[in-house]
Amino acid sequence: MKIYVVFFGGYLSDQTAIDQWLASATNQRKDVVFDAYPYPDGVGFDDDDAVSGFKQFEAVIKKINDTGAEMTYIVGHSSGCAIANKVDSLLTKGMKDTSHISLVCLDGFLPSDVQMKRPNTQVWSAVGAQGGQSLHYRSWAKPYTSAQATQEISLHFSLVNTAATDTITGKNYKKTGYAGCIANLCWLPPKKP
Repeated sequence: MKIYVVFFGGYLSDQTAIDQWLASATNQRKDVVFDAYPYPDGVGFDDDDAVSGFKQFEAVIKKINDTGAEMTYIVGHSSGCAIANKVDSLLTKGMKDTSHISLVCLDGFLPSDVQMKRPNTQVWSAVGAQGGQSLHYRSWAKPYTSAQATQEISLHFSLVNTAATDTITGKNYKKTGYAGCIANLCWLPPKKP
């Protein structure tokens, strides 16, 4: 089965951070085609800022349609979830069968009610094995358990980087959130033998 993933980084994720995530994801799952986009430059972190700042919706949708993938994952982290939600809504508008599309929210803006009702939509939050909850923790979301992070921000980044530790703080996350990145792909099904 051909799987395609398009990933949207959260607030202040730059091209360097996204390249780190993309390299790790590609190395882990050579059976999956990955694309990834940094957060738009110079815009705020709310959902309207994210959507208005992202200028590549048509190109992303064309790329998704051109892949010929049997399964597509549209993944957002944090504020990047607003972009993922918008891509998904534009892509699926008028579609009767969306079973080949999975919208994935990693500790960020929630999908719409319509998107939430689809069985392939995933919403994730993180908890620490030693305690703590991610920045946008939701008790009903799928839980990812981090072995080493315990603070809100480090757990928030553990959803994209399993190497995240409590050295990631609200003051340094732009530089440390993706440092030593081991892409967290908990939302992908296991590789088939």
